[in-house]
Amino acid sequence: MGIFGNKNEGGLMDVIRCEEQEYLVHKWTPSGGANTTKKENAIRYGSRLRVKDGELAVFFYQQNEGIIQDFIIGPYDGIIKTANFPVLTSIVGAAFGGESPFQAEIYFINLSGNIQIKFGVPYFDVFDPRFMDLGVPCAVRGTLTFNLTDYKSFIKLNRLINFDLEAFQTQIKDFIIRKIKAIVINIPTEAGIPVMQLERKIDDINALVKTKLQPEIESDFGVNMKRLDINAIELNEEHPHYLQLKGATVDQQTKFIEAQTDIGITNLDETMRIQRKGMELGVEGQNFNVHQLNQQTEVLKAAAENLGKMSHVDLGGGTGMNPAGMMAGMAIGGQMGGQMAGMMGNMNQQSTPPTPQTIQYLIAIDGKQSGPHTIPQLQQFAQTGQFTKAHYVWKQGMSAWEIAENVPELLTLFSFGPPPPPSPPSAPTQ
Repeated sequence: MGIFGNKNEGGLMDVIRCEEQEYLVHKWTPSGGANTTKKENAIRYGSRLRVKDGELAVFFYQQNEGIIQDFIIGPYDGIIKTANFPVLTSIVGAAFGGESPFQAEIYFINLSGNIQIKFGVPYFDVFDPRFMDLGVPCAVRGTLTFNLTDYKSFIKLNRLINFDLEAFQTQIKDFIIRKIKAIVINIPTEAGIPVMQLERKIDDINALVKTKLQPEIESDFGVNMKRLDINAIELNEEHPHYLQLKGATVDQQTKFIEAQTDIGITNLDETMRIQRKGMELGVEGQNFNVHQLNQQTEVLKAAAENLGKMSHVDLGGGTGMNPAGMMAGMAIGGQMGGQMAGMMGNMNQQSTPPTPQTIQYLIAIDGKQSGPHTIPQLQQFAQTGQFTKAHYVWKQGMSAWEIAENVPELLTLFSFGPPPPPSPPSAPTQ
């Protein structure tokens, strides 16, 4: 069956559809290259159009006022009529009698497929903010996955005529390589991730890069970035700067741990010595807390002087300065400050006299337990007759209930007045 009928009438086709399997944009052409003849764009009114699910057909018409577009989203299978394509009313009319062809470009756009781009950012130098003279080569590899959702923005940003997916992917690939390089270079400073930790923080870096890339990918290329998967961040472990940075980092970590250990041991020994001294002083050592504070202050002072040595390690530049050592010293200094605050708090707590405990008793009344009651409360009960010597009582430390008159400290509760006056002397016997 021929594609074209009468040569003077233009294209006579049965079905307009896309037969491609892997594509993002496909221009429908019955014969010849794109835009090589007018006949390839000659569409006969009444032809059948088929658009698959997840697919979009775009019709471009040239009119006096410019280019007009019709969008047909699949699934669709029908005859081209003015009822289905309202814009055709002004194109296919009495002048053509509904039979002659009209000019239109037809493109099929894949809305359901995902396009993957594998990228590799070649080695570039990253710098740890503590060692700005040590540039360590770093490479990044991964995959970008995108699809097309906002097709109107995509059409505005990209020429569909002679659209080449491979060239389009190359444009996006070049863009993301440049952007990822710029982002990763600044991560040690902006995100506070040391260069030696970049490989371990790959998930955090992936999320950060995606957040920064996604808006620009969508605005510049008109596609939806579905996923960004950075699967490798590699540092050149044979580079001399890598080895130098690794050695300096390990050295500072070791010094930091040793300094913490030395301070803890020294402080523990001195604390135990002070505690033994306090036991010797006993309750008469009123100045013990001040003595303890002075001794622990001397310990921390000596430790702080030793930390100053950590800021001088030769990294090969001959300067003698070691920013990592300074940072470690600052961290330990913070811990020392915390210890000083704890010492002051302990001294304040120890200088406060303990609150005397209030003695309380339980009372057994008619087989039921009442209380606990303080001694002033029991005195009030005794004055009203509610509490007598015959009641059983119990307090913390007693092995069993006891009658009140057998508890010496309760006997005074039952004396309500002075004892009776003495009897007058007897008269002498005559």
